This record gives sequence, C-alpha cells and structure tokens, in this order.
Amino acid sequence: MYAIVKTGGKQYKAEPGRLLKVEKLCANEGETVELPAICVRLDNGELKTEGKVKATVIKHDKHKKILVFKYKRKKNYKRLKGHRQPYTLIKVEEIV
Repeated sequence: MYAIVKTGGKQYKAEPGRLLKVEKLCANEGETVELPAICVRLDNGELKTEGKVKATVIKHDKHKKILVFKYKRKKNYKRLKGHRQPYTLIKVEEIV
C-alpha cells in the first residue's frame, strides 16, 4: 500500500514507516501532520483518488550546500554564491 502525496509543489511516494524529506512545513518537532493524497494504491491493486496521510515531524534541517558560480570570460566578472534549502524530515505513520 502506498500513496502519492503533494506538498510544497512536489509529489512524493509515501509508504507506512518510510522517512521523507519534504519542503519545510510549519509544524513543530514531534507533531502529527495530515497531508492530502492525490492517489492511493491498496494492497489488492485497487486505486482510490482521495485519501490522507498521517505523518510525524522528526526534525527540521537544511540540505548540503549548492554552489552557484557565474563567470564571463575576458570581462573580469566572477560571482560565487551558496544556497542551503531547508527541509522537514517526516515519518509516515498511516494512510487513511
């Protein structure tokens, strides 16, 4: 059994007991959140178009740094920037 969940403009495959890194959510660590499911596939192969996924927030953190380097030859132009995207680690408890 699994569900496709949409949060933060992205879609994730959620299975019970699985850890997911999703875009940062406005919830404290240890809280339970409900995410809307786009589609749910049951164990018998049946598809449902609605459902909810209950998950527990484990922690908030940032991904590894991504370096963005801009360069134009012969013009003495160089720019280096770094970016760390925040995320929320959640554990999927059940699919309703």
